[in-house]
Amino acid sequence: MSESTDTRRLVRRLLLAVVVMFGFGFALVPIYDVMCQAFGINGKTAGAWSGSQQVDEARTVRVQFLATNAAGMVWTFAPQQDELSVHPGASNQMLFVAHNPTDRPMTAQAIPSVAPSKAAAYFHKTECFCFTQQVLQPGERIEMPVRFIVDRDLPADVRHLTLGYTLFDISERQPPLAQHAAN
Repeated sequence: MSESTDTRRLVRRLLLAVVVMFGFGFALVPIYDVMCQAFGINGKTAGAWSGSQQVDEARTVRVQFLATNAAGMVWTFAPQQDELSVHPGASNQMLFVAHNPTDRPMTAQAIPSVAPSKAAAYFHKTECFCFTQQVLQPGERIEMPVRFIVDRDLPADVRHLTLGYTLFDISERQPPLAQHAAN
């Protein structure tokens, strides 16, 4: 075989590898969603919900609250209470407290999750600090509300939900916002 034929074959294989890698990268998000659903992990919550329901006074659901800092996040971050007992259909509120102990403005983004994952579709946030970025000045402490409704249609076997937030430092990705807030 000639050197030219070998080169063409190599180029074709490399191009095929690039196309396959691009396709795999493009398919990762749907594959991830399917795998999470199949294994019952990563209960994603929907965005803001607007609606009303009748309150089911005969039923109580325990909602536990968790707050976690991602690697590199130095804020203190915690719910005011570890849990609430709520009636499905009722509007509820929980406050999370955040404190920036550093000497510089920081921007954070909270990412929510609900467990068990089958309950995520029945947990409706009507207002949440996770909908927007949070900018705290040096030493600043804030209370961040989350208002929510546990849907009346929550399966009867679910008596306990966990709402968890992971707080990420996005200051480096959002410098204009942090600088603007400092002025």
